Parts: sequence; structure tokens; C-alpha cells
Amino acid sequence: VQLQASGGGLVQAGGSLRLACAASGRTFGTYVMAWFRQAPGKEREFVAAVNRNADSTSYAGSVKGRFTISRDNAKSTVDLQMNGLKPEDTAVYYCAARNGGYGYTRDHEYNYWGQGTQVTVSS
Repeated sequence: VQLQASGGGLVQAGGSLRLACAASGRTFGTYVMAWFRQAPGKEREFVAAVNRNADSTSYAGSVKGRFTISRDNAKSTVDLQMNGLKPEDTAVYYCAARNGGYGYTRDHEYNYWGQGTQVTVSS
């Protein structure tokens, strides 16, 4: 599967952004989908994941209650709605797909990656 992320940009603290990830191929519904992010000088970290049926989601503690992951299997898309953005949310955001079980949060456990989209939150 090929992934294309979009929607990043510059926003003030407290603002919102919606990231989108479009997938190619007809097997999108067989993948667990997730968003990760990588800030300058830091390791890539898990942000959120959604299972194949979109009936279970999980979040990193730092974004819980502010970010919402969703997917549309008919459109082969996965979105990340980000509200209440903070300067520490500044990072390159990546969408990722896992051809396996749900509940994994480490980047090496995901098989396919998009190119990343920059999110910058000013204070």
C-alpha cells in the first residue's frame, strides 16, 4: 500500500489542524492505521491508531482528549483531527499501516509509511 499524507501547516497554540492520509490499493481495510510524529532531535513516537473496523482507537497520553483518529475504508483514508494544539506538538507527522494485529505502538511494527507532513505550532 502507498500512503500520502497532507494537511500540515503553521498554526497558533490553541488552534486546530486536520491531517489526511490517502492510501492506494484495494486492501486498505485489511490494515491497522496509525499516525506517528517526529520532532527535531527526537525519536519518532506513536500518536494514535485505529483498528481495521474503525471501532477501536488508541492514543498517546500526550494527545489524548485533543486528537481524534478516524478512517473511511470506502475512501481508503485515515484522518487525524488535532485540536488544542501546543508548541510541543510541532513535528513531522507520518501515517503508517500495519499488516497485522492491532495495539502496536512502535514504529518498527508498522510496514508502510507515508512521506510525512510538517506541523508547526507557534506560541
